[in-house]
Amino acid sequence: MRALVVDHSGAGPVRFADVDEPVPSAGEALVEIRHIGLNFGELNYVDQWPAGAVHGHDAAGIVVRAASDGSGPPEGTRVAVGMAPHAWAERVAVSPASLGTVPKSVDLADAAALGIAGVTPFRVLRTRSLLARNVLITGASGGVGHFAVQLAALAGARVTALVGSPERAAGLRELGADKVLTDLAETGDQFDLVLDTVGGPLVAQAWSSLAEGGTLHLVGYSSGQETTFPPGALFGFGEPRSIATYGDMTPTGEELTDLLGLMAAGRLSAPVGLRGHWHEVGDAVQALFARKVHGKIILDVA
Repeated sequence: MRALVVDHSGAGPVRFADVDEPVPSAGEALVEIRHIGLNFGELNYVDQWPAGAVHGHDAAGIVVRAASDGSGPPEGTRVAVGMAPHAWAERVAVSPASLGTVPKSVDLADAAALGIAGVTPFRVLRTRSLLARNVLITGASGGVGHFAVQLAALAGARVTALVGSPERAAGLRELGADKVLTDLAETGDQFDLVLDTVGGPLVAQAWSSLAEGGTLHLVGYSSGQETTFPPGALFGFGEPRSIATYGDMTPTGEELTDLLGLMAAGRLSAPVGLRGHWHEVGDAVQALFARKVHGKIILDVA
């Protein structure tokens, strides 16, 4: 079968290859993949995976063989695959714990966008009550950012979206952002929660805008830059502020189910900024790295 595998040659980060068919264990379903969702991290930091390995974590497709131990969805079920290894192939053996059943009213391609980009902010934002709280989303024009803005607004937060340029601000107010900024210096607001996808100098800037008792949650570092705090920046009076990291790779099935339910109810939309065929993956990766895509990239496998 065909798959996208890790390429360390410099021509990559991924290339097509013929690979062996997956052999599911008793506790795995065999899923025929129809759509894959690209993520910046897994493509930009491809050196963290072995060359030749089937790459990717997010996809959507149809169960063609249910798990033989009786767990998980039956044959014929439409499913979202989230944060599962080796997802960018024609067929994938995957644990039911990493699957979410896609309701009839949800486009299967939209379901492929959920994995990393949807589950990450969902897990962070539910760690505290956000009702009438000030929340800052950095890198809000990306896949994680688009979902984070919507989910924070659904939770009752006052949402500020920070983007890199005016062109990348399009559509964020419609998703629930109360304010859209291109420079954090444009506001004097103090934030109860910051969800940061950018890293670098922006982390220190966001820290200075954090309210007493607030949390700065780091979920990405797309800037690739170092963070330096000025002298005294980490000292303060009042209720303690905190910096939290993110690396939760536990199974995503429950969160996918919740997110798919919100999509079916019309309360959450998939931020698909580019859709094409997976043979066009080279162009899609270039567009992603050049920051030309607002939201997620979804590629059709069939």
